[in-house]
Amino acid sequence: MQIQVNSDNHIQSSIRLEEWVRTTIESTLERYEEDLTRVEVHLRDENGDKPGPHDLRCQLEARPKGHQPISVTHKADSLELAIDGAAEKLEHALDHLFGRLRGKPRAAVVPFERRTADVLLEEEFLENEQAAQNG
Repeated sequence: MQIQVNSDNHIQSSIRLEEWVRTTIESTLERYEEDLTRVEVHLRDENGDKPGPHDLRCQLEARPKGHQPISVTHKADSLELAIDGAAEKLEHALDHLFGRLRGKPRAAVVPFERRTADVLLEEEFLENEQAAQNG
């Protein structure tokens, strides 16, 4: 799973920040590592230089193999809370996606010839059973 970290001009990007974000995402989404090709992280300060509540935003976009991308966003007062909140939301979204896919048994495809043979056997069985009861 590749993790790409992007930030706007108001968030000071550094190698340390990127490593911390990657570690947080990897540990939260560890069980989906084989199911995801990439996770894009977008960090943004909504208000720029002006302070304000819930102005730091983390958007995560996951790319599950063979499925449409999933995107979640979380806003918070600190970058740490925004990243943790978005990671939790993404984990829940992936739980929902993969749980739904793995939870439903797939319909078995039965060849036409076998279905026809089964029907004929069932009819023969029922005829024999009815004949035994009648006679």
